[in-house]
Amino acid sequence: MAGRTTWTSKYQPGKKAPAFKATLHDGSTIASKDLKGKRVIIYFYPKDNTPTCTTEACNLRDNYADLKKAGYAIYGVSKDSQKSHQNFMAKYDLPFPLISDPENELAKKFDVFGEKKFMGRVSEAVHRTTFVIDEDWKIIKTIHPVDAKNHAAQIME
Repeated sequence: MAGRTTWTSKYQPGKKAPAFKATLHDGSTIASKDLKGKRVIIYFYPKDNTPTCTTEACNLRDNYADLKKAGYAIYGVSKDSQKSHQNFMAKYDLPFPLISDPENELAKKFDVFGEKKFMGRVSEAVHRTTFVIDEDWKIIKTIHPVDAKNHAAQIME
């Protein structure tokens, strides 16, 4: 892990996405088994209400109708609390659910948590990454780096 200049999850196109169970912003739970048979976008981001994360979420919001028409369900994931997610969703009118991952368990399952250099500091953090998953729970696209301003276009390419 040390010395990597960019992050690449071991979950690449063609591989099965990991099974999981997680808590949504409203306290309900979601499990990967509930998502089989659907096309799913799971995007991992560092923190609610930060500039790049907000830009990314709003880009997905602004293109939500097209993504939904293409058959996708969208789930955002960060370590933020349910309350933080509820506020973030309300503030920016986000039409898709957010998963609260306070211990980064889901991020670790998807292999997007690890050493990160930011402004000269090295820390353990989430690497902004998006997974596009098909009905059979197979990854069809892994997006990293993410272009927050054009994220929906990256997904639809």
